[in-house]
Amino acid sequence: MSTAVGPEVKSQLRRELNFWDVLFFNIATVLGPRWIATAANSGPSSLTIWTVAAVFFFMPTALIIVELSTRYPTEGGLYIWAKEAFGEFHGFVAGWAYWTYTMFYFPGLLLASASMASYIGGDKTAYLHDSKPFLLVVCLLMLAVAVILNIVGLNIGKWLQNAGGVGTYIPLMMLVGMGAYIYMHHGSQTPINWSNIVPTKKNLDLDTMNFWASIAFAFTGLELCSAMSEEVKNPQKTIPRAIYAAGFMIAAIYILGTIAVMIMVPSESVDPKSGVFQAIHDGSALLGIAFFSIIAALMVTVGNAGGVGSTVAGISRVPFVVGIDHYLPAAFGKIHPKWKTPWVSILVQAIISAAILLGFGISEKTKTAYGILINATIILYFLPFLYMYAAVIKLAYRPGRKSDPNAILIPGGKAGVWFVGTLSFIATVVAMIVSVFPPGDIREAGRVVSYEIKLCGSAIVAIVIGLFLYWKARRDYAPATSKNT
Repeated sequence: MSTAVGPEVKSQLRRELNFWDVLFFNIATVLGPRWIATAANSGPSSLTIWTVAAVFFFMPTALIIVELSTRYPTEGGLYIWAKEAFGEFHGFVAGWAYWTYTMFYFPGLLLASASMASYIGGDKTAYLHDSKPFLLVVCLLMLAVAVILNIVGLNIGKWLQNAGGVGTYIPLMMLVGMGAYIYMHHGSQTPINWSNIVPTKKNLDLDTMNFWASIAFAFTGLELCSAMSEEVKNPQKTIPRAIYAAGFMIAAIYILGTIAVMIMVPSESVDPKSGVFQAIHDGSALLGIAFFSIIAALMVTVGNAGGVGSTVAGISRVPFVVGIDHYLPAAFGKIHPKWKTPWVSILVQAIISAAILLGFGISEKTKTAYGILINATIILYFLPFLYMYAAVIKLAYRPGRKSDPNAILIPGGKAGVWFVGTLSFIATVVAMIVSVFPPGDIREAGRVVSYEIKLCGSAIVAIVIGLFLYWKARRDYAPATSKNT
């Protein structure tokens, strides 16, 4: 079976993304106000976990992505890296898990985004943040906008991603500024001191451990633009610069934003979905500037739509490349004749995500559904990350690693590769393990078994379907190949 992406198909792709496009793409993809809310809800000890995750997970992962994306600047990203290192089967498993995670990721992101959007109307609409009909309608509308713009073309769709990056970052800077002002004049609603910042045996419970998985997931997404390498202008220079710039900006705002939310709202009262706007709303009311919260809510709603758009754009390139390699139906590997985008991949992805959103929205309470979606996402998403960390180690021994002048390598030679690869691999395994721990309200309600069945069952079913498609493709395509040779 062919291991190369069809050059006649790739030649139709357009290089539309420059440095600023990729920078805002990374911010829109990685930075999520909902993670700040989740962290603030977990209390001051989350600040230590943010810092540990940034130093021992985010930074090593960024180094790995930069090396692999500059050594293999081709469409497909993680799928190509896993296939180069371990062969077609493992490449497919990594690519399939990476694609199917979005089926669960989009509903979780959309639920949080719709909840935040309820604050656009101020006090008159804030009560809708937990209204199921409102959430479902807004979720479907946001998904439809992201899909349509990305099908029409990356030259159009990239502006949604750019708006997403700006619309996410600026309100969080507003949040930090408001938090600093309120702290100086009114103090903090949440006590923050050295005794409660450092996790102890007292606060290191199952919920805290489960929170580690969410924090690790909050720092992922920098690899996504590599799946679009052949649509980036000068990718071997543009992608690394954008990764390093975005990485610093994201880590700083996550930590500062969490502090700001806890200053304005007691940590135990923070809504894990829309806590950022809960804080902005309360802070604006305290300062007598209600319009401030409306502007921030509007911008972050646009920012979240951009996050959906960037994920749609990046992830759709994986089944597109897999379709060209004949492991998915050939339609996945087709480009729209007018707009030059993998429209089938984008459309299928959106339809399945909408179905999952509706299924969870109907069968579960909003908060419980959100938790299941997030943890199912983590299990599926981190599987290809394990492949990526192992791949960078194996590919470090491939001849010619240092021969490409445009490749940006991990410092320290092979020892450096082993260190960052192993460190990231272990951190990811821990995140996957603790993600299956049910939250406290599920344990107290005695619904652990049903929760675990839905959580683990969703991930297992997704993988089994992928394996079935792989072996079917091997069976169907191999005879056709032999007849033509």
